[in-house]
Amino acid sequence: MGNEQALKVAIVGSTGYGGVELVRLLLNHPHVDIASVISASSAGTPMTAGFPHLHEIVTDTLDGVDPELIKSKAEVVFTATPSGVSAKLVPQLLEAGLKVIDLSGDFRLKDGAEYTKWYKHEAPSAELLEEAVYGLCEWSDRAERVKGRRLISNPGCYTTAALLGLAPAVQAGWIDPATLIIDAKSGVSGAGRGVSLNVHYAEMNENFKAYKVNKHQHIPEIEQLLGEAAGAPVTVTFTTHLTPMTRGIMCTMYGTLTGNYTEQDFIRLYQESYAGRRFVRIRPQGELPATKEVFGSNYCDIGFAVDARTKRVTVISVLDNVVKGAAGQAIQNLNLMMGWEESSGLQLAPVYP
Repeated sequence: MGNEQALKVAIVGSTGYGGVELVRLLLNHPHVDIASVISASSAGTPMTAGFPHLHEIVTDTLDGVDPELIKSKAEVVFTATPSGVSAKLVPQLLEAGLKVIDLSGDFRLKDGAEYTKWYKHEAPSAELLEEAVYGLCEWSDRAERVKGRRLISNPGCYTTAALLGLAPAVQAGWIDPATLIIDAKSGVSGAGRGVSLNVHYAEMNENFKAYKVNKHQHIPEIEQLLGEAAGAPVTVTFTTHLTPMTRGIMCTMYGTLTGNYTEQDFIRLYQESYAGRRFVRIRPQGELPATKEVFGSNYCDIGFAVDARTKRVTVISVLDNVVKGAAGQAIQNLNLMMGWEESSGLQLAPVYP
């Protein structure tokens, strides 16, 4: 949108919540120019037709999904598309010579049969599933793996909160991985912008409901990475809930301790695990995070409560599902892919109140 020296990027799925959040954040990125905003359903209409808040900020007309047109305008593509769409589109974009950061779930699972089982779509090729780097930026050597790659699979919102909250303790062997329970809550923006009875105002207001109990498609994604951290297969009980708020994820997680670890022990372990990673904030002893404290930001905040009586730890993690759970983390991955400062374009304090 005007910076000739900047990296040209395109956003497929610009009329969804993840896509429009990418637009908001990338408008302030020092090294990026948004060269194309793309929508299969709204091609030919102004971006502002669906998002009047961008009036006089984004003047572009939405392009259609055409890999050759995208190639003529951009170098990197964000695909913020529904599951099943990216599996078919991303190979075409890669064939056109573009780099891709995919925000759908289509390239997160390494086992194509598992993908088909949980997502009910045909899996991408085994070669692309193997090539895709799972971009959980703060964990282990993921930041190094992302550098210079052409296909990054951006983790899911629930998954990011759960994995950042559990992985260090699981890897250290401080929690029995057979006892993990994840109680997850999300604001309704996580359901996307499409109209459905589930997120209808009269159905959701003053309500709090569980859904996809033991059937959520993020379960194998969580188990895949925790299995890597544990060095053995891990199974979890994962229950998701919708809450009557717009943004936010809270994961309240329980595990049985394998030793006499204290809250201070957990704080030290996590501070060491995430040392130098500015978007994971470990709370002091006795302080537990709330969703409002990360609203509009790329932070994931984590707190702990150890119960010596039951020999269990409660880990609470919170993030903004549209930022750290989607667009913000995708931009983190872009920064790492391109060798830029990881926080470029993301140095936003949470919005409060």
